[in-house]
Amino acid sequence: MEECEEIVNEGFVKLFKNIHQFDETRQEDTLLSLKGWFKRILINTCIDHYRKTNSSVNGHVLTHESETIADQGETGIDMLSYKEIIESVRMLSPAYRAVFNLFVIEGLSHEEISQNLGISVGASKSNLSKARDNLRKLLQNKNIIKAYVSPR
Repeated sequence: MEECEEIVNEGFVKLFKNIHQFDETRQEDTLLSLKGWFKRILINTCIDHYRKTNSSVNGHVLTHESETIADQGETGIDMLSYKEIIESVRMLSPAYRAVFNLFVIEGLSHEEISQNLGISVGASKSNLSKARDNLRKLLQNKNIIKAYVSPR
């Protein structure tokens, strides 16, 4: 229980230290956007804590270098960084990006999204499908460009 409190406290510290990075103009509903941003901070804090406390697998101590070693089955998407993925999501049209963020990141249902955005459930499903298609194309293009620019 103390460990959970420690993680939540660390999450709040990160939130307050980085509040200047929060973009309140990103969505109409600032509170909803802030909740999603804080949720992501807490998730990443939990992952970081897990990595710190469970830094060995089968008796081998994991280091940063061992995490970056590519497996034999590495795909192009595996080579993309978190920053590149977020950049691609930000390149989506506002309507697609809003539905994508609410469904994928916030975990809202299409019914909840339709109520929040004032659109039909069908429009929510359609926008999500189109957002995924566009995101897939954007990421594939980034990976193609990266493959030609980056020496292997």
